[in-house]
Formats: sequence, C-alpha cells, structure tokens
Amino acid sequence: MARSGWSTTVRGVTSLLQQLLHVPAPVVLLVVGALVFGEAAFFLGFVIPGETAVLLGGFIASTGRLSVVTLAVVVVAAAIVGDSVGYEVGKRFGPRLLRTRVFRRHTHQVDRARAFLAGRGASAIFLGRFTAFLRAVTPGLAGLSGMHYRRFLVFNAAGGIVWGVGCTVAGYLAGSSYASVARYLGQGGAAGAALVVVVALVVWRVRRHRHLAEEESRAPDRASAARRSHLAG
Repeated sequence: MARSGWSTTVRGVTSLLQQLLHVPAPVVLLVVGALVFGEAAFFLGFVIPGETAVLLGGFIASTGRLSVVTLAVVVVAAAIVGDSVGYEVGKRFGPRLLRTRVFRRHTHQVDRARAFLAGRGASAIFLGRFTAFLRAVTPGLAGLSGMHYRRFLVFNAAGGIVWGVGCTVAGYLAGSSYASVARYLGQGGAAGAALVVVVALVVWRVRRHRHLAEEESRAPDRASAARRSHLAG
C-alpha cells in the first residue's frame, strides 16, 4: 500500500514537471509576476505563497525555455512594486482591512506580525520577506503603522532583490540538478529524488518558521523589559 502510494506520488511529480516544460515563456513570466505582485498587494499570500511560483519559474528557466535573468528581473520588480502597493493599501484602508473576515481569521498571526514589526522596526520589512505570512501582511502593517515610505522602500527593495534573485536561482539550480539526475536514473528516479529534496526544504522551512515565531513572541517581552529599564534609569 505504501509502495503504491509512493509510486503514485512519483508519477504525479513526474507528470507535473513534464507539463511545466510546455508552458510558453511569456505565460510563465506573467503568472509568476502576478502571483509575486499579488502576494502583498492583494494579500494572495494567505492562499498561494509567491515563493512557490518563483521556484517553479526557476525550474522552467533551467530547461532553456525562459531566460533566468529575465525571470529574476520580473520577480524582483513584482516583489518591490507589490509590497509598495500593499503599503499604500495598509496606509489608506488598514483599520477596515483588519476588521475583514480574512484578517479576523488570522488575528493571532497578525498580532504577532505587528509585534515583530514594532520590535524590529524597518528591518522587519527585509526579514519578513523570507516568511510566507509576513511577506503577505508586513507591507500593509508598515503602512498602517505610519512608517515613512522612503525608509520602507529601502528595506523593501533590499529584501525583494535578495529574495527574488535567491529563489529564482534556487529553482534554476534545482532544475539543473533534476535534469542531471534524470539522465542517470530516468524520469521516475529523478522525480523521486526531487521529492526528497522538496520534503527536506519543507522541514527546514517549518523549523525556520518556528524559530521566527519564537522570536516574534519574545518581541513584546523585550520591548516591555526595555521600557521598565528606561523608567528605572
């Protein structure tokens, strides 16, 4: 039963990877750019992390059907512009957005994100770029908090460049590795190897998310301790 499930998973991964190879380059750029842009601009990150789209785009670029440089430029531009739109949305409609059902369903996470932003200031914009939920809400919360846009833009651009180029290259290298493995193990074996890598990445990201969550939860305590120290002094 377990072997059958594994075989089905391998066939599914192989089929998905093969189908991706036939997607026209302009469509890939449009879809990836739209998802990255919408992640913070329209809070699509609640549903579809843009990082997944970028990794898949990098995979397609590794086949030669798409320029990896062009993809990286599109991703970085979409990330920076999308976050800027999210900032403006938060600045103008922040209080109303927090009362919507989507945000009320994630009240605890939003509160932690606000504490993270309050504890780290503008650097939270850069760091938040590397966590799916923070990537979706931090720009809007920055606008809501009244952070100066120029300061926001500096950290937003830095995060967008590092994250965008890094994810694009990661997908590209993963695709190149997949192609190399496929030549020796065949498509099925390569898909199995790719699946192992994906599982390892998921485990790493879960552990990293927990670490960041712990840091966020300690942020209010550190701020409170700092205030007490200041008053005592």
